[in-house]
Amino acid sequence: MITIGQLARYIGVSTKTIRVYHDKGLFPEPDRDASGYRRYDAKDAIDLIKIRTLAEAGVPLSRIKDLRSATDEEFQQALREIDDNLTTRICDLQATQGRLRELAVGHLAPLPTEVTTHLQCLARWGFTPRWLDLQRDLWILVFATHPDRAITLFHDQAETLADPALRQLFLDYDHAHDLNADDPRIDNLARRIAKAIRDRYRPNELPELDAASAIPALIQDTVNASSPAWQRLDTLIRAQLGA
Repeated sequence: MITIGQLARYIGVSTKTIRVYHDKGLFPEPDRDASGYRRYDAKDAIDLIKIRTLAEAGVPLSRIKDLRSATDEEFQQALREIDDNLTTRICDLQATQGRLRELAVGHLAPLPTEVTTHLQCLARWGFTPRWLDLQRDLWILVFATHPDRAITLFHDQAETLADPALRQLFLDYDHAHDLNADDPRIDNLARRIAKAIRDRYRPNELPELDAASAIPALIQDTVNASSPAWQRLDTLIRAQLGA
């Protein structure tokens, strides 16, 4: 028989933690001896190890209390579910660790080589440094959040820019950044872009991320916030496409 202090040292918890487990009904409080001290035995130590292990796995105390009265089959099923959740958390933490290490060496999310090569082509085609920086940041965002769809979306844009006439629309969009929002050239450009979109895609076939994603709106909001002219362009294009 051992004291609460000895039990705490053996198991690796504090006496306060043991008292909390007593108060929560997770760990029955033993009778006191003639001197008024609680005395614990080997079974208490084993029970406390189980409680500590479950708590360290992130299982809420209320759930641990329920498991204390579960059948062996229910307990084993619960352990399998907890193990699966831990595996998921470990994978998520490893992914986060990888991103932190990339960040530590100056890379938020490395882009595929073909994307960086494409960005270099933009400069040769006459796009402004502002546009290149915006495109790089937005592709980083898309590849980081939608790696399964990002390369398809990139290929679609790269194919569009390979067409000189369509590329000119993007160049005009880029250079419209500093125009007054009421400039009539904005209206003309919006009509040209809307027509090009209708000509290139069938209705309801515009390339996009999944409907539940907030990324498209975030990207467009980022673009619009940098220029009143771009914001008006977006509004006009959406109106002409019926979006």
